[in-house]
Amino acid sequence: MPDMTGVGVIWHYLTIVTKWIMDNLLVLNAILAIVIVFFQRRDPKTVWTWLLVLYFIPVLGFILYLFLGQNLHKRKMFRMKEMEDSLNSQIQKQEEIIFRNEFNLSDKLLEDYRDLVLYNLEALQAAYSEDNEVTIYTDGNEKFDALIDAIDHAEHFIHIQYYIIKQDILFERIAKHLIKKAKEGVEVRVLCDGMGGRYVKSSYWKNLEKQGIMTAIFFPALLKRLQLRMNYRNHRKIVVIDGTSAFVGGFNIGKEYIGLDKKFGYWRDLHLKIEGSAVAQLQIRFILDWNYAAKADLFSHKGYFPEVVGKGTTGLQIISSGPDSRFQEIRDNYMRLISKAKKNIYIQTPYFIPDEAMMAALRIAAMSGVDVKVMIPCKPDHPFVYWATYSFVGDLLEAGARCYTYDDGFLHAKGIMVDGLAASYGTANMDMRSFYLNFEVNAVIYSSEVTKKLEDIFLKDLGKSTEITPYDYSQRNLVIRLKEQVSRLLSPIL
Repeated sequence: MPDMTGVGVIWHYLTIVTKWIMDNLLVLNAILAIVIVFFQRRDPKTVWTWLLVLYFIPVLGFILYLFLGQNLHKRKMFRMKEMEDSLNSQIQKQEEIIFRNEFNLSDKLLEDYRDLVLYNLEALQAAYSEDNEVTIYTDGNEKFDALIDAIDHAEHFIHIQYYIIKQDILFERIAKHLIKKAKEGVEVRVLCDGMGGRYVKSSYWKNLEKQGIMTAIFFPALLKRLQLRMNYRNHRKIVVIDGTSAFVGGFNIGKEYIGLDKKFGYWRDLHLKIEGSAVAQLQIRFILDWNYAAKADLFSHKGYFPEVVGKGTTGLQIISSGPDSRFQEIRDNYMRLISKAKKNIYIQTPYFIPDEAMMAALRIAAMSGVDVKVMIPCKPDHPFVYWATYSFVGDLLEAGARCYTYDDGFLHAKGIMVDGLAASYGTANMDMRSFYLNFEVNAVIYSSEVTKKLEDIFLKDLGKSTEITPYDYSQRNLVIRLKEQVSRLLSPIL
C-alpha cells in the first residue's frame, strides 16, 4: 500500500506531474516556442535566445522560461487615480507653451534640448521644473549620513524605496532612526523589491511594523520562497522626506555600499539629493509603486504634495520606465542625448550591454569625431554580465571610442553626460535588462553647472582607471574570448 499520509500524497502527485512533464516535454517545448514567436511581441534576438535555451536544455530551459520568461509588456500596472487630472493639467500647460514656441530654458546653452523636454512630457508626463537644488554623492558613507540627517529632520512623512535591503549593520542603523521618527508620529513607509529584499527575514519586517513602520514588498515571493516574476525587478531607489527633499541614484542598503565587503572593497556609486519642485515627481513614482505593492491609495491624501518653492536653478525631469511600458523611455532618453552630442559623451555603468540601435548611435558618434568615453568596473559582480560587457566594449574600441576599467573598488554609478550641458543619472544601467525588464527611475538634468560637476567627477575617476586599448583587447586569451561569446549570446536575457 502506498503511503497516503499528507507527505505521501504530495509526493505521489509530484511524481505523476513530473512523469507527465517528462513524457510530454517535446510537446511543451513546441507550445512554448509557438507562444514566444507568435503571441508575444519581443525583440527577435530575445526570441532566438529563448528558442536556443529551450532546444539545447529542454528541461532546465522549460523551468527557466516559467520563472524568467514572462512578458509584462502592455500590462497596465499603475494608475494615478485622483492625481491624474491635476497632473495632466500641469503637463498640458507645459506642452502648450512649447508648441506655441514660448518655452525657454533659463540656461540659453540648453535650447537644443527643448525637444527632449517635450518628449518626456508627451511620453512620460514628466513635468519640467527649474527651481531645483542638486547635491551629488559618490561615497556611500556620505550619502547615508545625509539620508539619516534628512530622516532625523522629517516632520510629516518618510517614504523609502530600495531595490536591495539587507539585514545588516547599515539597515540596522537606518532602522533605529526610522523607529524613533515613527514613535514621534511621523509616517514611515519602507518599500522593497521581492528579489532584492530576500535578505530580510519576514520576522524583521513584522517587528518594524509593530514599531509603527509600514512595509510593503513589490512582487513578493510565493510561499516566501518561490519568486515567479524574478526576471522583473523593481530596481528603483527613491526616498522622499516631507515632500520637500528626495534622494535617487545607485546606492542600495547593504554593508557593501559603504565599503565593508572585502569582495568589492571601496564602492564607487552616485546618488542625487534633490530639493525643489522635482521632488513631487519622485513622490508620484513612489506612490504608484507603493499603491501597487500595498494595494493602497495614497493619492487620496493631498498632504503628500505640499507647495514647494525651490531655491535652486537646476532644470530637471524625473523619468521612469518598466516592462509594463510600451516603449523604453529611459533608453530613448539615452539615445536622444547621444544623438545631440557635438563634443563629448561620457558614460559610467557597471553593465554595458546596449541594444543594436544604441550601439549604432555610439559608433556613429565616435566615428564622427565625438569624444566617447565609457567607464566600467575592473571586477565582476555578475560574471556573465561582465563578460558580455567586455564584448560590447570591444565593438566600441573598433569605432574609435575610449574605454576604461575603474580600479579603485567597484564602480556602480549609472549615467551619461553630454557636452557639459545635460546628463541623466539614476538607477538604470546601460544594458538591456534596465531598458526592457527592470522598473527604473532617472533624473534628466538640464544644467551646465551640475553636468560640469558630474564631468569633473568622471575625469577625476579616469585617474583611478586603466584604459583598455585596442591592442590590449586584441591580446585577451582564448578562455576570455569564449566567456565573451557565450555571455554575448545570452545577453538579451541576462
